[in-house]
Amino acid sequence: MQETKVRFYQTGTFTVGNRLLDEAARTVQSSMERFNALNSGHRACQGCGEALGARYALDAAMEATKRRLIACNATGCLEVFSTPYPESAWQMPWFHSLFGNTAAVATGMAAAARVKARKKGVAPDRVLAMGGDGGTTAIGFGCLSGMFERNDDVLYICFDNEAYMNTGVQRSSATPPTARTATTMPVPGYAGNTFGQGKNVPAIAMAHGIPYVATATVADLHDLERKVRRAMEFHGARYIHILVPCPLGWGAHSSKTIELARLAQLTGLFPVVEAEYGEVVKVEKIRRKMPVEAYMKPQKRFAHLFAKNADPEVLQRMQHLADRNIARYGLIGDSEGEDVPVPEQGEERAARI
Repeated sequence: MQETKVRFYQTGTFTVGNRLLDEAARTVQSSMERFNALNSGHRACQGCGEALGARYALDAAMEATKRRLIACNATGCLEVFSTPYPESAWQMPWFHSLFGNTAAVATGMAAAARVKARKKGVAPDRVLAMGGDGGTTAIGFGCLSGMFERNDDVLYICFDNEAYMNTGVQRSSATPPTARTATTMPVPGYAGNTFGQGKNVPAIAMAHGIPYVATATVADLHDLERKVRRAMEFHGARYIHILVPCPLGWGAHSSKTIELARLAQLTGLFPVVEAEYGEVVKVEKIRRKMPVEAYMKPQKRFAHLFAKNADPEVLQRMQHLADRNIARYGLIGDSEGEDVPVPEQGEERAARI
């Protein structure tokens, strides 16, 4: 009988391939000891990138803190689908804040944890705040910037699906140019959402000089877990921005969630980077550059860009944005990113902690 070698490529869950990896390289989700901070039974849509990202991020944070973690959640999809009254999918201390004050509430929770720990003579519980792009980049941005400025000891995670999905797919400050939403419908002279609007919150967070800033996608869950664990090694304000495709709001098939997240990175439209105290320390290189059309065409929110009467210049402008990201962060080959000055307050914050 001829012997045949079988290769196991899957390494993300309860698979043989994962168990063949070194223990340090295995995901938190692959272990029977995983925390299930966000348990099954919630009511997220099929293919929801946010549910996937939250599960990996929260369990990685629970591991890093040895379960000494409290979460504060903004109003939004994650809060709604995980806590339909009187049920809850959360198996950890979890608070629901208003739409726009999550960072402020989390700051108060961290302060209370320090006071309580001081009285007991123990280390304080850690605090993680989270919200969607609407509650983070738009309605909650003032509180978030204040948290950065004060360097409060909170890890804030933004689950970015690029619109207010819970309330009907309205534009947010993270909605990309040309995207169709309920409030940016394509009409003659306007190809969806306008160019030149919105906020680059990871860059703004870097400008505050806070200890740690990172971007990630649900296409690389090992990287996502690693960045959460790395963030928990710091004290002070930290920010992680995770791209989480929304099949319903993006007009994409539910099976395309991971593929779209990967294409966002491979086109350069969503750079995956890490920064410490305002200085970029690591970037995820693009292994095979893809044109922006490969990412945009499977999504109905960009369908008007591929109609017979569509203006080709609009796609060219989107490609220019992607190429600009590639040049700025040095995302291809041995190229280095542009010399972006480190915020003055970055060194001061590092010395103060």
